[in-house]
Amino acid sequence: MLLSFPGVALITGAASGIGRGIAIAFAKDGCRKIAICDFNAEGLDETRALVKDTAPDAEVLQVPVDLRKESDVEQMIETTVRTFGRLDYAVNSAGVEGDNLGSAESTSDVFDHVNSVNYRGCWLCSKYQIAQMRIQEPLPSHDGRPGNRGAIVNIASQLALVSRPEAAAYCASKAAVVSFTKSDAIDYSGDNIRINCVCPGLTRTPMLERQMDIYRTAIMRAPLKRPGTIQEIADVVLFLCSSRATFVQGAAYVVDGGYTII
Repeated sequence: MLLSFPGVALITGAASGIGRGIAIAFAKDGCRKIAICDFNAEGLDETRALVKDTAPDAEVLQVPVDLRKESDVEQMIETTVRTFGRLDYAVNSAGVEGDNLGSAESTSDVFDHVNSVNYRGCWLCSKYQIAQMRIQEPLPSHDGRPGNRGAIVNIASQLALVSRPEAAAYCASKAAVVSFTKSDAIDYSGDNIRINCVCPGLTRTPMLERQMDIYRTAIMRAPLKRPGTIQEIADVVLFLCSSRATFVQGAAYVVDGGYTII
């Protein structure tokens, strides 16, 4: 059987939410070598079980990682390549929220924490993923199209493009993800590495369910008037990793039910 994703996938933030859903989606669509990475080891155990339920023959590597530590990020890539031999699809989904305060009321510690994960951590992941992809041969695609040395998808947010009250650090961190994604796409196109990002809107995760009263107004503002599903976000991520997107480079795909067009 020809697999849609014959290579090796790595997903950060895979212990829950969108990251977990992306790992499961890779398994469902044929990827059989998957590295799941997160700070939450217990959550990784749960994700691994769900991936194996989806694809019992999948090889699943669990990598505990603190994205605030460069040595952890470097080790994450080294462990994945030592286990699977290469890295073909990298999805940087890990992220944290702020404190829902304005800049004057918030603290520099909160700002540093949000940006150390959402911006710096994502950038570090991309840095080491690119370094690995540059030294490996392109992976032949399953459908005969020219292959890439690798594909990276960074997860930003609709709030990278528009802002909301009391979220300055978070919005800035996600805007930075969009910006450096475009810069990296320019710099490494010559290496046949594709780098894009996805900007999800409010998505039905356990976190959203717990705070539905807070976000109900924002949900109803979007033309589709509902939150997205994790699968709907994962669908776009997998498209960008696939050979069907071989001419997509440096894009910021907004998946938000139309929130940002109002």
